[in-house]
Formats: sequence, structure tokens, C-alpha cells
Amino acid sequence: MDPRLARRSDNGSRGSATAGAFDAAEMDAATEGAFRDDLERIRFSPYFARLAAVTQVVNQGSAGQVVHNRLTHTVKVTAVARAIATLLRDRGDMALIDRLGGCDPVVVQAAASAHDLGHPPFGHLGERILDRIARSRFGLIDGFEGNAQTFRILTTLDVHGEQEHGLDLTAAVRAAVLKYPWARTGFPTPHPSEAAERPKGAAPGPEGAGSLKFSAYVVDVPELIEVRRAYPQIGPWQQTVECSVMDLADDIAYSLHDLDDFHRAGVLQHASVAAEFSTWMRLRATLSAMSPGELQGDGRRPGHSLELLRRRLHAKDAWIVDDEVFATAVERVGDELVDGLLAVPFDSSIAAERAVGLFTATWISHLQDSVTTAAAPPVRAAHVLLTQQAWHEVAVLKFVHQRFVLDRPDLALLQRGQARLLAALVRDLESWLTDPIDVGRAPRRLLDLVRLATDDYREVARSMPQLLIRPTGEPATSADDLARLGRGRGIIDYVASLTDDRAVATAAALSGHAGQLWSAGSAL
Repeated sequence: MDPRLARRSDNGSRGSATAGAFDAAEMDAATEGAFRDDLERIRFSPYFARLAAVTQVVNQGSAGQVVHNRLTHTVKVTAVARAIATLLRDRGDMALIDRLGGCDPVVVQAAASAHDLGHPPFGHLGERILDRIARSRFGLIDGFEGNAQTFRILTTLDVHGEQEHGLDLTAAVRAAVLKYPWARTGFPTPHPSEAAERPKGAAPGPEGAGSLKFSAYVVDVPELIEVRRAYPQIGPWQQTVECSVMDLADDIAYSLHDLDDFHRAGVLQHASVAAEFSTWMRLRATLSAMSPGELQGDGRRPGHSLELLRRRLHAKDAWIVDDEVFATAVERVGDELVDGLLAVPFDSSIAAERAVGLFTATWISHLQDSVTTAAAPPVRAAHVLLTQQAWHEVAVLKFVHQRFVLDRPDLALLQRGQARLLAALVRDLESWLTDPIDVGRAPRRLLDLVRLATDDYREVARSMPQLLIRPTGEPATSADDLARLGRGRGIIDYVASLTDDRAVATAAALSGHAGQLWSAGSAL
């Protein structure tokens, strides 16, 4: 059996066919059929549908009718990923790629379609809040992480057909969503967060031990181990080729479509962005000589933020960063984005829409054409990566979004309210589950998720107890520990599965501020 086709059920279906059963053409057809089955299972999932009502950066009503949500982002990532996979095949890179396990365009599409399933309400803000709550309130050492939640949805929380748990996807697709193929702590050994040179995402988070980014909770580590067995040629901290294509496509799409959104919304003001770029280009030598304290102490002055970006890139990615290439990237983005697209305010005209579309299409084509491969990539890179110039350009494009959108005080004001809402929602659900009189009336799905998570923790306690530790470092394997962990993970799984509006409605109902009874109840 081709290990890439292995499903958890492995019941003699086409996914378990041996090479000797078919000729080459029939085998190719069976393989493509298995992967297309996976793609359809993901796209027919209710978790996929909910992405239409989950925030990308701001919700639909905050900045006009064209703001991306998680679903429209996902659709674009899928298109870019498929284009890259096709380009690699047509360009003749397949000898290396085949040695590394292959790159099927349908697997890439499936992974791209699934990559954001784990995002909770309110985008990355919700991710940070649930992570903090999971660790501080429930003692979950691995907290919450959107990529790990995606893997848990695909392998445990979602269902397909007669399967008790998970969508029963092929190993290839499950492996292709593992951007960070390790747990926050404990697996693998040695852990990437302890390495002298860490892979991307493995740096310690702002709070607690372990990696900032990871792709499996401790309860899902056995599944991760099983999936990775299909790729013995891939290093323990490396993405599969299909995963690296998906990850790269995510980077490309993210770096561009949020700029589209906020140009349309009038948030990206030409004067302030132009001042940042032109000042840095004019004073780069002077800025490079300033102390960190001088730069950070007056970080809102034009040019200072770009200089801080340059220094951060040096600190994190010395393997690729180059000052002259960085300057060239700043100049190009300045010419095409700042003095090109942003120079004319968006007025909803056909000409304005044409300008946005042309800018985005040109850059996506350029970045797709800048994709290359490496047999032995640096630790912080993947087997599929951007050229040095394009890598710097993406970093600068992302900078514009971060500096002039995400750092805005008005967005911070909105997000602080959303953070309080999520914290209250988790607190009220926990109170309900610990109420011996009323727990039986809790939402059935919530009770199911708590039961499932508790069973998962019991199995880990039996098979891999070394993974279950308290934040203090002590074992967390007693019956009380497992019940607490299961309840916490179940609540987090439940809240993370809500849309933005359902999170708001559920929190309102639990606070006694609901509207009509049955409308409020439908949010459960």
C-alpha cells in the first residue's frame, strides 16, 4: 500500500490498494480519486462552512462589503497553492519532489481548504485569548493554537459517514496541514524550541514554555506520529512538500488581500504610508546607526518602523536577510503599492476596482513565479520556498498591514471588547458544567466534546503519560487531573467552533441579555 493513501479506517477501499493490483494509469486514477474524496469531505464539512462567518482581520460590517473573511481567504489560498503545485510540476522540479514524497495538486488544494478550520471567533485575537485562558484557567499545558485545532478537527472532532471520529482522510492530506509538526512541549525529543537554531514557529511564546506555534495537542500526538510515518524522507521538523506549498500560498495571499481590503475601506492612508517608506529610503544610513532605545522610544516617527523591521529580520532570519535586497524590496513596494495603488483614493469606481485587481494579480503572479525548491533547506525554511528577493518583498508587504492596520488604536479598542466576551463565555460555560443541578441541560454538543476530550486524555495517560504535565512541571495524570483537562479542552473545542455572531449571541444568552428566547437558544 502507498503509505500516502493510508486512512485510519484502512478497510480495503481504494486508499489501501497495492501497486500490484492496478496498472500505472489505474493506480494514478485511484490515487487522484482518494485525494479528491478528501477534498470533498473537507469542503462539505460544517467547519468549512462556518469560515464564512469568522473574522479575518475585522468583521464584515466594520469596513465595507468586500472585506475578506476566513472562507474567502481560504478560497484564495487554495487557488494560489494549486497554481504553485502545477508550476512545480510543469517546470521540471518533480525529480527532487518525488524523492521527498511527492506534490499532488489535489492534496495541496485539500490542505489549503483545511488550513484555517481551527481558527476561533474573532481571528487571531480569539486565538491568543483562548490560548491564555486554556493555560491559566484549565491548566492545559499546550493551551490553544489554530493549527493544532485544525488537526484536531480533521482527525477527531469532525465526522464522516460511519466514522466515530474524524474525516478519515488520507495520510498525505493529514500530513499536509502539519505546518509545525510538533507539540507545544514534550514531542519530539529533542524539542525544536530547545534547539540552537529553531525552525520557523518554534520560538518560545510570550508566556510559558514550549513553542509559540505547533500543530498537535498532546491528545493528538499519536495521530501526528502515525501520519508522519508516511514520509520517512522528511526531517522531523520539516514540512512535507505539499504542506510547504500550502504554507507558502497562505503567506502570499495573506500579504496581499488584506491590503486590498483596507485600501477599499480607506484605512491605508497614502500620506502616512508614503512618509514611512520615503523617510526610510532617504535616511536609511542614519536610522541604521540609531540605538534600539532611540528607535523604539519614538517608533511612530516615519522610517523608524521599517528600520525596526529590518533589524527583526536580521535577528530571526540571518540565513536569508540582506540589507541591499531589503532596500530593493522597500523600493519596489513603495513604487507599486504606495506611489501606485494608494496614490489614488479608492472611490468604488470601475477604474478603482480595476486598479486593485491589477495590483493583486500582478503581485500574485510575480510571487508564484518566484517559487523555488531546495533539497536541503535551512532550518527556518522549507523544501519549497521563495527566492531571496521575493522573500523580502513579502516581509515588506506584511509590514504595511501590521504597521498601518493591526497596530491601530481603534482596532485595539474593538479587540479588547472581544477578548472580554470570550473570557466571559468560557467562564460561564465552565460554571454551567460544574453546576450539579443544571449540568444535564448544557448544550449536547458541549457535553459530547467534554466527554470525547476526557477519553482522549485518559488514553494519553495510559499510552504516553510523560506528555501530561501541569504548568508547574508536575504530572497531571490523576483522575481529577484528567477530568479537569477534559472539561477544559471540551469547552475550548466548543467555543472555538462558534462563528463570531454565535459567540456574541451565546455570551449574551448566558449573561441574561438575550433577545427572543428561541433565537438565543439557537446559538447553542
